[in-house]
Amino acid sequence: MTMAAENSSFVTQFILAGLTDQPGVQIPLFFLFLGFYVVTVVGNLGLITLIRLNSHLHTPMYFFLYNLSFIDFCYSSVITPKMLMSFVLKKNSISYAGCMTQLFFFLFFVVSESFILSAMAYDRYVAICNPLLYMVTMSPQVCFLLLLGVYGMGFAGAMAHTACMMGVTFCANNLVNHYMCDILPLLECACTSTYVNELVVFVVVGIDIGVPTVTIFISYALILSSIFHIDSTEGRSKAFSTCSSHIIAVSLFFGSGAFMYLKPFSLLAMNQGKVSSLFYTTVVPMLNPLIYSLRNKDVKVALKKILNKNAFS
Repeated sequence: MTMAAENSSFVTQFILAGLTDQPGVQIPLFFLFLGFYVVTVVGNLGLITLIRLNSHLHTPMYFFLYNLSFIDFCYSSVITPKMLMSFVLKKNSISYAGCMTQLFFFLFFVVSESFILSAMAYDRYVAICNPLLYMVTMSPQVCFLLLLGVYGMGFAGAMAHTACMMGVTFCANNLVNHYMCDILPLLECACTSTYVNELVVFVVVGIDIGVPTVTIFISYALILSSIFHIDSTEGRSKAFSTCSSHIIAVSLFFGSGAFMYLKPFSLLAMNQGKVSSLFYTTVVPMLNPLIYSLRNKDVKVALKKILNKNAFS
């Protein structure tokens, strides 16, 4: 029997350490992140409802925005309620099956978000560079196939990581130094070699961040080239404003994700990782509906129409 086997046991549950172990800040942080979650839920479900109710927003751009809001709502709901429990419970435990389930759905929605953002970049490229062929190029069939690819990549990425994680032997010390079941904190609890898992992280995460990033960069390079050929200042300004919301969302999401997962494990302090993961698990899903509504004229007009209609009724 190996030393690893002697010091290991079949783990039936994990203990989530939470965001911080300082008692004085637990309650303030609970209300802070509860507020974030309420804004996330109201913002994303509000945007979903607005797009569904307003026929003027039934276009490819808002089809993808609808799905982005759905993804943000879902993966925030996978993570935040359990994180909130860590602020009020002395021991925030999660079963092995619950941990693997949370890991799978978290990864599924996060990977899906990276690809939905690249689909949105392609949509903006077609809208600005080929406006006359926009509705033909971005037909309902094409949009459906792109969405199928988005969720297909999400499923493949989540399955790859979760299947590898289920093959890991965990130590009797089952304290996960995080507020959720994420890949790197779970690997810290492993008794056996995690080389294969680390390799899968670099390869799969490299694809899940690299492919969308390249797609987005190429799309925006072509968009910028097209914008600089527009003669009128008003036309350029309109084209830039169309893309600005998406650029902000992409920067926030990919910046925090790359910082967390594409650093060598030895260089990543877990407390640093917690702060980084807060951005794409809590802050980004909250900001996306605000970014796309406050900076989007069509959404603001649609919202005013519904509010005026309700006030008149």
